[in-house]
Amino acid sequence: MVKTKSSIRWWRRWPEWVHKVAIVWTLLYGGLGLYWSLGGLGYPLNSSFHVGPGNDQSAAGTMFSKASVGAPIMTILCFIGVWVLLKCKSESRGFAHKVLLFYAWSIAAILCFAIADARALIVVAYAPICLIMAIFGWPVHYFDTITWPVINQFICIAGGLLWAATALSFQRQSREECCYCGRKSAVDRWIDSESALRWGRRITYVAIFAPAYYEVTRIAWLLGIPLGITDELMYSLQDTGAVWAGAGLALVSIAGACLTHGLIKPWGENFPRWIPLLSGKRVPPSLAVVPATFVSIMSTVTGIQVVRQAFSNEIFTNWGATTPLLLYPVWGIALGIATIFYYYRRQGRCKHCGL
Repeated sequence: MVKTKSSIRWWRRWPEWVHKVAIVWTLLYGGLGLYWSLGGLGYPLNSSFHVGPGNDQSAAGTMFSKASVGAPIMTILCFIGVWVLLKCKSESRGFAHKVLLFYAWSIAAILCFAIADARALIVVAYAPICLIMAIFGWPVHYFDTITWPVINQFICIAGGLLWAATALSFQRQSREECCYCGRKSAVDRWIDSESALRWGRRITYVAIFAPAYYEVTRIAWLLGIPLGITDELMYSLQDTGAVWAGAGLALVSIAGACLTHGLIKPWGENFPRWIPLLSGKRVPPSLAVVPATFVSIMSTVTGIQVVRQAFSNEIFTNWGATTPLLLYPVWGIALGIATIFYYYRRQGRCKHCGL
């Protein structure tokens, strides 16, 4: 029996409201872009933006890095975006609708992948390490890394996901599919088949093992083995304590790989018996899908930045420090695809269309 709308929680009715939230986000960010275009302070993507004891050069490679050009482009894209979102709601057929959808998906991609850089992943990865350090009373300067440019990256990723969800909803509507589950009939889709399950498992294992190269090198350094780096750099890392930071990030990565394994294991669907109060209960799909989506985006962005810089810098002198990062795009993309497979596998019967 199909449930009524009033009995379904608001976040499960996301196709009904996500385009409105996307419009509000786009208007607000477009207003900020206009403010920066008129000379307002705090433009977060300018490579000359002052952060701490120097200039923020990490944003130099972004398409909006110059305030004199980037901010007006950002403003124009946002206000055109509001018009596109309104037109997509009314237009559901034809070539014009396809053009509007292409714009929506393009904006989603720009917000998710063209603005953020490696700092977003660094902030997330160092959070558990700094928490442990704080518990044991070690000095922590974690919040010094959370600057306005980094906060802006998370804001843009959130906006990109809103745009992606809106585009997906409109795309399903144009195909006469259920906006909530994507089904059109009772006929099984490929993604529900045994073949899709096999592919989902293979891709999940790619996501599990892609960062292993990074983990091995960092743990080797902690053990005093200069794997892939010069002795001089090894001594420098030991003197500054950076080997501990690298090993900490490797342990965070290993923990993430274990959680990724849950995307294809029974305990990723039902909590294991050894977890108090939750034993045997159903794991909410969003508990895995939301963090995995953010990590996949941030690791892909980090990998793209590393690959781009690899063509302009020597990466083989200390190959153990640089080449493991070249696998980050593989990790991010594989994790994203594995998350999609997990999401569809956990759908079951749709509470809206009944399929």
